[in-house]
Amino acid sequence: MNADKTKRYIVLGILFFLPVAFLLMLYPAQHNYDPLNVVNENVSDLDYFVSEHTDSILLKDHITVLGFLGKTPLDKNIEALNLKELVYDKFKGFKKFQIVIVVPEGTEEDIKLLKTEINTYEDLKYWHYVYGTEGEIKTLFSTLKSKVSLAEDLSTDHVYIIDKDLSQRGRLDGRSEREVEDQKPVFSVYSYNTIEVDEIKNMMSDDVRILFTEYRQKREGKFENSDTRRNRELKQDNE
Repeated sequence: MNADKTKRYIVLGILFFLPVAFLLMLYPAQHNYDPLNVVNENVSDLDYFVSEHTDSILLKDHITVLGFLGKTPLDKNIEALNLKELVYDKFKGFKKFQIVIVVPEGTEEDIKLLKTEINTYEDLKYWHYVYGTEGEIKTLFSTLKSKVSLAEDLSTDHVYIIDKDLSQRGRLDGRSEREVEDQKPVFSVYSYNTIEVDEIKNMMSDDVRILFTEYRQKREGKFENSDTRRNRELKQDNE
């Protein structure tokens, strides 16, 4: 009986201490992640767009996922659902996080119908629609760095990450670790395709998480970009 109890305690101890040990192994490296690259600066804000809110919806001082659903937003319900389930549901409630969908004036009724499809169980408090003229939408999009263009209906399947300082974030080297090992050509990531579930679920979600980590560490005074970290490491090596 005592032997059985001893075995049980050993098993319980292993189950308890293994996760703790894993977290302790990760802790020293938590400040050595690579920040999400600034791929473009001076993205236009939404001063001239209107929304359903009494307060203006702006990009400044927010972490924003910015999308364009065009003149027939109901045709983009799959893209909207992917974004809601794979990104919004994961980050809703984080301070200053928002999803902003840009649509042309005159699509208000379609947006009401779209809301009934994706707002199934809750009011999407941090999900906003803003309305603008064709010229305003094209001007906003022209301030983004993008490998894709707006379609004739002012839509795109791609979404963009904008930080609190109106800089566009992404990856200057979008290769996976395996692709780096295989010496695949370098490619940049400026936007994320909402049709590609794996891209949204993994790459984009990771990038938004990294951006939140950066801002949290800045608040705590622990943030180091690659240059600062390299200088610190060189200084330690010379001591």
